Amino acid sequence: MAVIILAIESSCDDTSVAVIRDGYILSNLIAGQEVHMMYGGVVPELASRAHQANIVPVTDVAIRQAGISRKDINAVAFTRGPGLLGSLLVGTSFAKGVALALGIPLIEVNHLQAHVLAHFILEEQAGHQQPSFPFLCLLVSGGHSMLIVLKDYLEMEIIGNTIDDAAGEAFDKCGKLMGLPYPAGPAIDRQAKQGNRTAFRFAKPFVEGLDFSFSGLKTSFLYFLRDRTKEDPDFISRNIPDLCASLQATIVDILIGKLVRASLQTGIREIGIAGGVSANSELREALTREGIKRGWNTYVPPLGYTTDNAAMIGITGYYKYLRGEYVGHDVTPMARL
Repeated sequence: MAVIILAIESSCDDTSVAVIRDGYILSNLIAGQEVHMMYGGVVPELASRAHQANIVPVTDVAIRQAGISRKDINAVAFTRGPGLLGSLLVGTSFAKGVALALGIPLIEVNHLQAHVLAHFILEEQAGHQQPSFPFLCLLVSGGHSMLIVLKDYLEMEIIGNTIDDAAGEAFDKCGKLMGLPYPAGPAIDRQAKQGNRTAFRFAKPFVEGLDFSFSGLKTSFLYFLRDRTKEDPDFISRNIPDLCASLQATIVDILIGKLVRASLQTGIREIGIAGGVSANSELREALTREGIKRGWNTYVPPLGYTTDNAAMIGITGYYKYLRGEYVGHDVTPMARL
């Protein structure tokens, strides 16, 4: 009998609901929140209120689009954390209500684990190859930069982490300094295509081992702009493409450098990227080039599964369902996991 999972994602500012059947995606809807753009970042209280308004209609459409009825659902998977506590509370409470009303199991999902498992979402028409185990994944997002080894679908080991700021945060904060809209990552990626990646040089913080640090890069970028704009007030506006290209190249070089080191240390040649920053075109191209050079099997997730989405929650919930990993209704969301 088919296993159908209803998945809820509400960790930040996207309300997303998906339906997964036996690992195959049937629907994956995302309702964004443009209200945060004017503030240059996510406002937690506004995000929580928007989730409350969006979650019922998004769920209704996701179920109808999947072509199933509520009685067909075997379990509800939801993001427990990490994320914004208020946003997580909306999704957790709604998932509990659905599970209680339908009399079906409740499955908690770690948002970061789900980003990695996005590589294993099946699509009827796709035909893309899935990684074999062990699988080494570079997880890069607005709040996290990690190197993770997957030994199985639900067995993961973090071998590298950020000691301060994440890569996505570096993109957003540096983009804000240049006057780019939030989130700045996509805007930097677009501008960089018109620029020279070697036009300017920025500091690459030295961190031993496989951990990351991007606070020094942000500081270097800030001081660079400060000094140049003293000499020329129009420096930023006249050099946006080159600034974006040089910044992006620096971040990508740091990420790929650590990934290469991790592969050499672990001996793993099944290599992939995940998380919001994995949508960056230069990072995707750099991974492909490095893979050809080093004989890796490389994997990049479809763009629709890079940002926060419920499909990745659903695939994680599916594998947890197969192992009977359920939680009680006393479960609470956690901002940090």
